[in-house]
Amino acid sequence: MFKYTPPFLPHLSEDAAARDSQGAARADRFSPAACTMTLPIRKAVFPVAGLGTRFLPATKAMPKEMLTVVDRPVIQHVADEAREAGVEHFIFVTGRNKGVIEDHFDRQYELEDTLSDRGKRGELDALSRDQPGPGTTSFTRQQSPLGLGHAVWCARELVGKEPFALLLPDMLHHGRVPCLKGMIDAYKKQPGNYVAVYEVPQSQAHQYGIVGVENASARVSKITKMIEKPPSGSAPSNLAISGRYILNSEIFELLATQSRGAGGEIQLTDAMIKLAETQPFYAYTFDGRIYDCGSKVGFLVANVAYALARDDIAPAFRQELATLLTD
Repeated sequence: MFKYTPPFLPHLSEDAAARDSQGAARADRFSPAACTMTLPIRKAVFPVAGLGTRFLPATKAMPKEMLTVVDRPVIQHVADEAREAGVEHFIFVTGRNKGVIEDHFDRQYELEDTLSDRGKRGELDALSRDQPGPGTTSFTRQQSPLGLGHAVWCARELVGKEPFALLLPDMLHHGRVPCLKGMIDAYKKQPGNYVAVYEVPQSQAHQYGIVGVENASARVSKITKMIEKPPSGSAPSNLAISGRYILNSEIFELLATQSRGAGGEIQLTDAMIKLAETQPFYAYTFDGRIYDCGSKVGFLVANVAYALARDDIAPAFRQELATLLTD
């Protein structure tokens, strides 16, 4: 089997460690044999380097993450979830032709001046709410399409030696309590690595990363087994990983020497299985709806669901839907 050997992993310089004092000052709390993970979750990683081929030709010149659910790009919805959970630093792992994502999270002074001159206070306020603070966003490139595990590894220097959140933009989580906030609340009570899960039909379990747990009826339960796309009929449960994670930074060391797995890619699940040999992993069952915006049907359903949740849109939209469904 081909073994992926990445370049030497440079440590953060002393200057960088000093700038990132909250993480580096207490990095000695991590050990391979035990996971204390008492540091707060300050950073979130967003892998956004995918080509979006399922949505061609719409994604030929525009990143799939910039497709809108109602009036906000998918990536904005996911960044909002992280911000509401208390995340302070947003790390985007990008690829070629993804510059518009960086532009989206930057200020546009000309637009702001135009809106101000025209008295469009509502639009200005909306832009202000979405605008990250100075120095809170970072962008790095995944220069080879080697899978999710490799994309996460590309964020290693920006994350440093502290636990972090990982959010996959394809998956929108819609509920009373934002998914990542619920996970972080659970993490504060019981430190460890976390993955969000949801139930899928047993007949479809082979299409997902699946976990087995000690107590399937509990909101938070210790994971007993993880497997990426198990053969039909062999899944330990019907609990699928839904694209939200809290991970110890030691995952980077494992990804650095990870062999290629399913699909010839560096699989994050394989590294998590290895990490679970020495550190606890918990499944957090999300109480809400999950929309897979990586599929056309899931994307369309997400638009309908988010529109129906908007007081300014829902009444008129319901009427239009009723008309369409009765024609």
